[in-house]
Amino acid sequence: MISPTAVSLFQPARAVLRRARYTLFSLLALLVIAGAGAPSTAVAADAPAATTDAPTAPAASTTPSAPATPAKPIGDFIPDRDYRVGPEDLLDITVWREDALKQQSLVRPDGGISFPLIGEVLAAGKTIEEIRDEIAKRLEKFLPSPVVNVSIVRVASNRIYIIGKVNKPGDMPAGRFVDVLQALSMAGGLTPFAAENRIQILRREGGKQISIPFNFGEVRRGVKMEQNILLRAGDTVLVP
Repeated sequence: MISPTAVSLFQPARAVLRRARYTLFSLLALLVIAGAGAPSTAVAADAPAATTDAPTAPAASTTPSAPATPAKPIGDFIPDRDYRVGPEDLLDITVWREDALKQQSLVRPDGGISFPLIGEVLAAGKTIEEIRDEIAKRLEKFLPSPVVNVSIVRVASNRIYIIGKVNKPGDMPAGRFVDVLQALSMAGGLTPFAAENRIQILRREGGKQISIPFNFGEVRRGVKMEQNILLRAGDTVLVP
C-alpha cells in the first residue's frame, strides 16, 4: 500500500499536469480557430474588388438619312432637275404599294402619255417633278395620299443639230444647259472657211421657225455676249 505521505507528495504533481494539459488544449483550440479563419481572410483579400460602376450601355445607333439620289447618266446624257421631257423619251412611273400602277411610258409625238385610272397626261415640256405632282394629284381621287415616283429611262428628244462648216457636223445630246459656244466646241470648232459672223440658230416656236443671229467674232472679243444663248431641244445651229 502507498502510504498517505506518498499520496500527499503526488497531489501537487497531478495539479501541475492538469494545468499543463488545460493550457495545451487551450493553445490547440486557439490554433484550430485561427487556422479555420485564415482561408476566408485570404480569399477575401484575394477576391477582386467589387466595382460600383454600372456597365456602360452601347451608344444608340442612328440610321443616317438616305442621301438624295443623284441623277443617273443615260448614255452620254446626264439628266438635270430642270430637264424638260420631250417626245420619244421613256419614263418609268411607280406608285408606292401599288404594283398594278407600275409602268414604263413612252412619250408620244403629241407629248402625251397614258396612265391607269387617270388616262391622258401631257408630259412634253414638263420637268419630272411636274409630271410626278400632276399624276399624284389626279390619283388622289382613287387612292389616299399616293406616293408617285417618275424617272427617265431613255432620252431621245433632247438633241441639237449643227450643220455647215464645222469639223464634226451632226446631232448631239443636250443633256445639260448648252449654249452656242459650247455646241460649236462639241462640233469640233469652225473650219477655216466658215463665215463666223453669220451663224444662225434655227428654232421652232409656236409652230413657226425663227432665225436667231450669232456673231462669233463679237462674242470672241467679249462684245454682245447676250448672243451666246442657251440652246433648246431641236435647235439647229447653221454655220455658213
